[in-house]
Amino acid sequence: MKFFGIDLGWKSQPSGLCCLELIDGQLKILDLDRKEAIADILAWIDTYVQPEEPALIAVDAPTLIPNASGSRLPDKLSHKYFGKYHAGCYPANLGLAFAERTVNFGLELEARGFAHAPAIEPQKLGRYQIEVFPHPAIVHLFNLERILKYKKGRLSERRLELIRLYNYIVDILPTLQPPLRLESGFIYEIPRTGAALKAVEDQLDSLICAYVAAHWWYWGEQRNLVLGDRTTGYIVIPQGKVV
Repeated sequence: MKFFGIDLGWKSQPSGLCCLELIDGQLKILDLDRKEAIADILAWIDTYVQPEEPALIAVDAPTLIPNASGSRLPDKLSHKYFGKYHAGCYPANLGLAFAERTVNFGLELEARGFAHAPAIEPQKLGRYQIEVFPHPAIVHLFNLERILKYKKGRLSERRLELIRLYNYIVDILPTLQPPLRLESGFIYEIPRTGAALKAVEDQLDSLICAYVAAHWWYWGEQRNLVLGDRTTGYIVIPQGKVV
């Protein structure tokens, strides 16, 4: 089973891409990349998963937006349950500029047979897609009191927070179930310049998305939360390590 994480650029900026495969009970990184055009993202997915091959794709973007204005139910619930961590998500509605791009991306995945899966039978092979949001996922997976603020602020501060995220990934994800197997190739020198830092940020976000995909498929609702549903839009959030 393969798991994809798409840190989708809501406008025309590049998207972070990650592909994991579950091999002998461990998740192996097949690729970490960035691409800009939607067509290139879809072609990248097609290189790693053949038609009818099972996979789960987790997208950090609102791919289901039923409301013409205001906020979706999952957006409101993210603030209700994760606002104290500074992890509420950006409101989505069809009147916003990014809506056409993000909704169409979900439709493109559906056309490839990846059905929305706000409910899932754990470890059942199939072709699925889900919406995810890295900030609350990071809070839960790594048992944090607030989000890691690597997206805004001074470059030096963002870099330190991104180093923290990298260290949590290296130290904790291999201890969870399913475990992420990190090999010698996964060694980052966290950059000091803005553009290079943003590229690594996108890739690490996509890795978190892909891990959430694997966690959802492996555990289902036993160790994950679902904010919303297929009608309202939804976000899948892992509950983290259970001792």
